[in-house]
Amino acid sequence: MFARFYQNFILRKPKSIFIILLIALFSFGYFSKDFRLDASSETLLIDGDPDLEYLQEISKRYGSKDFLILTYTPKDGMVTDTSINNLLSLKYKIQSLEWVHNVVTLLDVPLLNNSEAPLQERLEKFKTLKDEDVNRDRGFKEIISSPVFRNFVISEDGKTSGIIVYLKKNTPLENIENKSKKEIENYRDQLKKQNHNNILEIRGVIKSYEDIGKIHLGGIPMIADDMMTFIKSDIIVFGLGVLLFIIITLWYVFKKLIWILVPISSCFFSVIIMTGLLGLLGWKVTVISSNFIALMLILTMAMNIHMSTRFLQLRENSPEKDIFEILTLTTGKMFWPILYTVLTTVIAFLSLIFSEIKPIIDFGWMMTMGLITSFIITFSLLPTLINFVPKENISLNKNEVSKITSFFSSVSQKNQKFIFFITGIVILLSIIGISRLEVENSFINYFSKKTEIYKGMKLIDEKLGGTTPLEVILKFPNKEKDNSDDDEFEDWENDNGDDEKYWFTKDKIDRIASVHNYLDSLPQIGKVLSFSSIIDVATLLNNNKPLGTLEMGVLYSKIPETIRTEIVDPYISIKDNEARINLRIIDSQENLRRNELIKKINYDLKNKLGLDEKEFKLAGVLILFNNLLQSLFKSQILTLGLVMVGIFGMFVILFKNIKLSLIGVVPNFIAAFFILGIIGLLNIPLDMMTITIAAITIGIAVDNSIHYIYRFKEEFNNLNDYNKTIDICHSTVGKAILNTSITIVFGFSILVLSNFIPTIYFGIFTGIAMLLAMISVLTLLPSLILLIKPFEK
Repeated sequence: MFARFYQNFILRKPKSIFIILLIALFSFGYFSKDFRLDASSETLLIDGDPDLEYLQEISKRYGSKDFLILTYTPKDGMVTDTSINNLLSLKYKIQSLEWVHNVVTLLDVPLLNNSEAPLQERLEKFKTLKDEDVNRDRGFKEIISSPVFRNFVISEDGKTSGIIVYLKKNTPLENIENKSKKEIENYRDQLKKQNHNNILEIRGVIKSYEDIGKIHLGGIPMIADDMMTFIKSDIIVFGLGVLLFIIITLWYVFKKLIWILVPISSCFFSVIIMTGLLGLLGWKVTVISSNFIALMLILTMAMNIHMSTRFLQLRENSPEKDIFEILTLTTGKMFWPILYTVLTTVIAFLSLIFSEIKPIIDFGWMMTMGLITSFIITFSLLPTLINFVPKENISLNKNEVSKITSFFSSVSQKNQKFIFFITGIVILLSIIGISRLEVENSFINYFSKKTEIYKGMKLIDEKLGGTTPLEVILKFPNKEKDNSDDDEFEDWENDNGDDEKYWFTKDKIDRIASVHNYLDSLPQIGKVLSFSSIIDVATLLNNNKPLGTLEMGVLYSKIPETIRTEIVDPYISIKDNEARINLRIIDSQENLRRNELIKKINYDLKNKLGLDEKEFKLAGVLILFNNLLQSLFKSQILTLGLVMVGIFGMFVILFKNIKLSLIGVVPNFIAAFFILGIIGLLNIPLDMMTITIAAITIGIAVDNSIHYIYRFKEEFNNLNDYNKTIDICHSTVGKAILNTSITIVFGFSILVLSNFIPTIYFGIFTGIAMLLAMISVLTLLPSLILLIKPFEK
């Protein structure tokens, strides 16, 4: 019934179908204006992650501001008049920008040990390096030896300083609960545009000061903006690069303009309709899905090459038939194999929806809808356009024999033992490599070394105490003040009218110090800041005499509000009876394993420092990204099995033969697992993109098996000879498999032009996997068919 409908409506009425397709193209093309990109950090988090909620709570409690950080390495020494004047000029220039709240530099650090005045006077009337009556050498030595400011605003070697640029808070969207989704999206787009302009503006300032030394920009707002630039660039470069290569491939394969225009038209219609659909649904493209257009082009082209090749072969074999009859034959013979190739690839992409990470889930749905769109366009637009082409322009000059497929045909028939031996080695290497796989989230190594993100992060990492933040929150039991401190507190004047002074007990201070010192001792950790750092500074100011709890309470109550807000309140919350230790990971350190580090810290705090599980909690960006990767690893490993079972089930339905189904899936499974094995053998950690390679590779690679077996079954029914059937299949469908595989391999290789390292790895390894799958299908698959002989004569 469907075949009759398709034949009578699609094939017999090409003009009507073309008009319908044009209406669809312009309609969805209109909505493509709503096509959006998103590179915010939220796109790389697990939905509903309790650690995210906790981090937001902590940030609110201790105060959190968005900031950019500049690294400044002057040509002269750091405390020369020239360097200080240049730094001061740069600070005031940045401070004058409308969106900047304040700027903190080396010149703003309070110098509390720069005179012999009483401590209270030094606290209230502190000097800084920019003051004229300050001994700069002495002040510089104080800063560079400060437990608080060393590796924060100044590097340990004193050659690089950090400039912290705090941003003004964005105007909140009023009555957000009453706003429509579109209004909220427009507000967010406005913020992204504003952030982009801010980054351009501060980079303009940096450029005007580039003669004073080396200046690099870093910070989350810059990373988010650069990621948006990368995504835009990747979409354009991938799309144009793949399109260009497809044109070259089509010319090489068909050598006629018509067989370039027809498949390219299918790609164009599919991509425009899909981008319009994404705009209509409000789905945003992230760094994860930035290659979806390239993937759509590649997979649409594969369908079109198989259809076009089969049409031309049928045209050559049956010159007496007219175009309508050839199209009917072609679509009839190719409908089921292409439908099943689409369904198997869809199963692979749908496996991504189990990841719990919204952009990866969206990527799975995007590619699913994209494949369905490509399938519909291929079976409607391609025959429609062929109907419009004059009969004399359709056939090829000559159907040349492929030397490559002929070679593979010969090898698969004459060298079966060698093929099985190589397969055994591949399986062994895969097992070894897979056993070495690990997941990592080295954020700094996600970017090319030539990018500003990498240069800035690298310098901050090496000179200013690390990049990836981690928080350790210490929670103290709610109990009365220690008896040991009673005598001291009896003499304490109740000048504040509250119990804040009672909070500073010896047990709390010792616990903060012990955890701080433990964290500081770990080689993977850079700068550690806590209330213990403030105590260390106070001890230095107290002639190296430790402060008692009474003195700490007095210090806390007497310290000026400006200093207390900046250097004390971010590390203790008397109201919540807890302390915060802020630290940063040296992200560029070789052999850093973040998941192991997190486990080690949790274990040591319990078993070495004797803390109860309820008395501490880890939080921060490091935890969130580690959660993301561990979740993705578990979900993909589990769903990989489901993908394999699902694809095997579809083979059984398609071929109605269990032996043949096993033969069909084995070469592709081996190719996919071998790629994972190679990644493991090369000690390349899996990340948020490479972890999906196996499932996606299986989904795309099995297309070759479906086409080969489907054609083998058809030819074998006529020939009843396995060897002759192999020769026929390699010279017909084998050529289509070779051409589509080359297109896919080189299409994926375009991804190496990305600035995002996971995308580069994804392109390289998926391309290699597809090449291995193609070789496997043209050698191992026919060898297995000859060995098992699944067809009855």
